[in-house]
Amino acid sequence: MTKKIVVALGGNAILSDDASAESQQVALKQTAERLVPLIEQGNELIISHGNGPQVGNLLLQQMAADSPDNPALPLDTCVAMTQGSIGYWLQQAMRDALKKRGIEKEVATLLTQAVVSKEDPAFTNPTKPIGPFLSEEEKDQQSSGDTYIEDSGRGWRKVVPSPKPISISEASLINKLVDSGVVTVAAGGGGIPVTMDNDQTEGVEAVIDKDLASEKLAELIDADVFIILTAVDHVFVNYNQPNQKKLTHVTVEELKQYIKENQFAPGSMLPKVEAAIEFVEHSEKNNTTIITSLDNVENIFSEQTGTHVQ
Repeated sequence: MTKKIVVALGGNAILSDDASAESQQVALKQTAERLVPLIEQGNELIISHGNGPQVGNLLLQQMAADSPDNPALPLDTCVAMTQGSIGYWLQQAMRDALKKRGIEKEVATLLTQAVVSKEDPAFTNPTKPIGPFLSEEEKDQQSSGDTYIEDSGRGWRKVVPSPKPISISEASLINKLVDSGVVTVAAGGGGIPVTMDNDQTEGVEAVIDKDLASEKLAELIDADVFIILTAVDHVFVNYNQPNQKKLTHVTVEELKQYIKENQFAPGSMLPKVEAAIEFVEHSEKNNTTIITSLDNVENIFSEQTGTHVQ
């Protein structure tokens, strides 16, 4: 049975230690090869992706060249630019991978806006890390108006507001593309953050969590399955402890209890679990969220790999 599937790619599917365009294109070619089996199985695919490192690097480039004659572009525009660049690479990689398998299918990338509320408390409490990891000395040399946090023992990263998406402006158009059999790349980097006021759209300085935006899109287009790809095969509780346990099949109620126990790291697994809960709770047809690694995608249904949330 054909399923409409939203796949949210983790950063490891795009960027390794090498931030060059060539390296990212190689990574996306490998990612596309892993995703094509889902299409071979008869499913319709909508692909979203992160952009944290890319948009942070682009901001650094913008600030380095900032001048009265060549002013730096705002964050929402940088999100749009990285949506375009990553979407271009992914679209190209998916087309090539499909042709290699003899599959005649169009692939399209759509610049996607995610609507947020002006009143979202995130605007007064920036928490979303973007860009490269810096040493403390490098951090101290940056703009005094920016906020930095120490991230996972790997260095300091700039943080920006990360409001929750309340809608996806292009959801109806994305549905039309999917219904026409088009593999669609959308909601890249969590979507371009915008607010709506009296039918006027305005970009805002923020980065929306990719998993929450992907969930909102999956919800709005009535997807059957929402797949969140990350660096691990399963969600774990008591992670990296002697009593570590992987979750294979778990209910929303169980996940909510684990959240109360602070089992999931903020900015890492927590938003993925929250997105999984949102999708299942807003589903009207017993839909499923699956959290797993890219390596498991091909057998995600036949072998019941990953963490299945229902």
